[in-house]
Amino acid sequence: MPDPMHFDRHADLYDRARPPYPDALWQRLTSLGLLAAEHRALDLGAGTGQATERLVEAGMRVTAVEPGAALAVRLRERVPSARVLQTSAEEAELAPGSFDLVTVATAIHWFDLDAVLPKLHAALAPGGRLAVWRNVYGDTSVPPTPFRRRLEAIVAQRDAPPRPGPGELETARWARLLEADGLFATTEVAEFHWRIDLDADAVRGLFTTFSDWSADEAEEAARAVRDLGGTVTEHYLTPLIVLARVG
Repeated sequence: MPDPMHFDRHADLYDRARPPYPDALWQRLTSLGLLAAEHRALDLGAGTGQATERLVEAGMRVTAVEPGAALAVRLRERVPSARVLQTSAEEAELAPGSFDLVTVATAIHWFDLDAVLPKLHAALAPGGRLAVWRNVYGDTSVPPTPFRRRLEAIVAQRDAPPRPGPGELETARWARLLEADGLFATTEVAEFHWRIDLDADAVRGLFTTFSDWSADEAEEAARAVRDLGGTVTEHYLTPLIVLARVG
């Protein structure tokens, strides 16, 4: 079963190996008026601060929530101007109406939504927004590359149950789930397609940070890169869901 603390055990590698969110995502958030200077932002599951840093660069006053101790250390080092709470989204103490924007980047699937969504509804000011996105490492709209076929063969050897809830590519299902209690209403859904070139070391590092990949599997993925010439082009996808606070 995937372990949310897997990332904390690989905090330094996580900071180095995870690719950034695409510029098109930040351009869309800006065009929607969500990245406004002096507005108050809450970044949940902040990790080492990839999203937190961009929020601060936009001039926002940012509180970042991260349960992992090692990740929180790197977060404070990377974004010293952000207020960092080392706790879970479920246990964070958030004052009513204290934020204009809540962001959840590649973390929503770890949350107990029955506990977290009412808390976020209360913490957002009237007119506040919840923005949820993630990097999906494998864009199924692109024909499978030889490297992707090698990855599929690695995963096919597993005997593990699927993760509960919508899949990472089921954006519409995630939107319906997030608005199911009537606390939020979807206002924007978008998907950003992008690509990146990775060598064997980059693939080993990235796949080691995945909670459902073993070290042996990550090494096998790196071996596939070497077999295919030393560099592969990966096609990724970043779905975005923006929801308005209701009531």
